[in-house]
Amino acid sequence: MTEYLLAIDQGTTSSRAILFTTSGQIFHTSQQEFSQHFPQDGWVEHDPAQIWQSVIETCRQVIEGAGIEPGQIRAAGITNQRETTIVWDRHTGEPLYNAIVWQDRRTSKYCESLKAEGLESMINDKTGLLIDPYFSGTKVRWILNEVPGARERAERGELAFGTVDSFLLWHLTKGRVHRTDATNASRTLLFNIHTQQWDPELLELFDIPASMLPEVMDSSDDFGMIDADLLGQAIPIYGVAGDQQAALFGQTCFHEGMAKSTYGTGCFLVLNTGLRALKSEHRLLTTVAYRLDGRPTYALEGSIFIAGATIQWLRDGLQLIQGAGETEQLALQTPVDHGVYLVPAFTGLGAPYWDPEARGAIFGLTRDTGIKEIVTAGLQSVCYQTKDLQKAMERDGVRPVALRVDGGMVANNWVLQNLSDILGATVDRPRIIETTALGAAYLAGLKAGVFESLEALEKLWQCERRFEPKMSKEQRDRLYDGWTQAVSKVQCR
Repeated sequence: MTEYLLAIDQGTTSSRAILFTTSGQIFHTSQQEFSQHFPQDGWVEHDPAQIWQSVIETCRQVIEGAGIEPGQIRAAGITNQRETTIVWDRHTGEPLYNAIVWQDRRTSKYCESLKAEGLESMINDKTGLLIDPYFSGTKVRWILNEVPGARERAERGELAFGTVDSFLLWHLTKGRVHRTDATNASRTLLFNIHTQQWDPELLELFDIPASMLPEVMDSSDDFGMIDADLLGQAIPIYGVAGDQQAALFGQTCFHEGMAKSTYGTGCFLVLNTGLRALKSEHRLLTTVAYRLDGRPTYALEGSIFIAGATIQWLRDGLQLIQGAGETEQLALQTPVDHGVYLVPAFTGLGAPYWDPEARGAIFGLTRDTGIKEIVTAGLQSVCYQTKDLQKAMERDGVRPVALRVDGGMVANNWVLQNLSDILGATVDRPRIIETTALGAAYLAGLKAGVFESLEALEKLWQCERRFEPKMSKEQRDRLYDGWTQAVSKVQCR
């Protein structure tokens, strides 16, 4: 029988299950969106039960829709929205509170107090991260402090904490496994990326009992079995990675200097730095790219909170468009120097600014401004934010030798040409742009023996289209200068 790899891709706005062939081609896919909750300004939550239901339903749908038997699935891999935090009862699996999403800013004041105490340097040295509400540690602390009885139950060992991958593993294995991988652990503010261990000093600082934490595994490892009752047959889970690291892996950026940029809800530029945990002097993050055979490969990362979500806002919030597919034609009808700048700081600014209190704005509006200009400015904001990250990496002494792009937005040719123009760099779009899910499948396939080595995976990567810069340096600099001026006007620090 033909064999397949199952990738579970649990994202910020939807869950997907994708079946890949053993040669890395998409065979069948299923997707479900789920609700976003915004209880207060800057708060973003998901219902963990809805996340779980969307995952298990898409898994069942993809198997049924593909017309295969569960036994034909050689292994499964999970990739997930990172930093999103769930605390649940170890015995029942019931969450204590909604999942607090990576975009959530409710712990801003606490983060400021930690900085005021001069703790950022110590935390950065251990974790490679900055003090920001983005990461999981302060979210866990909030749940323990704000949910009645939570801290006492945690001290008694009754509660489990995990990022979304851990929560899914727990449910897929019917409570037998409480694990995560090194990439997800490296996004919590609790994990020492140099020792590859949960850090006692950080657990004490955030007042989080060690008993809550999952076991940290390699990214390609034995994470347990999907219970036979769920999909009709027990299936080994052999790969787990946070979504951005999974995309780096799916893009086969295995060599130092290779980089990928993913354009989903947010935008994340990740540069492979090899065995070096390169410390950024320009407010980028040092993170685990992947860990194989106990050995971590590191990366430098720039995180932008709002990319594709800008287009969602133009569609749903302002109702300027009916669908993302309209944006390319609107941009083609608009000169790039139309004078409008949209700064999508809806949940603050990410790298390299790290300003959680900043809020979005549109600048340069005139009587001539219409839907075309505002939509184009939204698309351009994604390119300008990527330029911010490129500049920060250059100041840290590293420049991507190649930029491979993926995510929903890269289907838009105008965006990729503008990105190449603004970066002054070559941009490659692969044949398979679902590289996040592909990375999870590759990790699972490595452990299962479907793929012999990283070299074998590299041979599977194919470029669908290459974009070369056409814009003059003068125009590029002039447009980017307008962007930096616009950003300066929304900053709160």
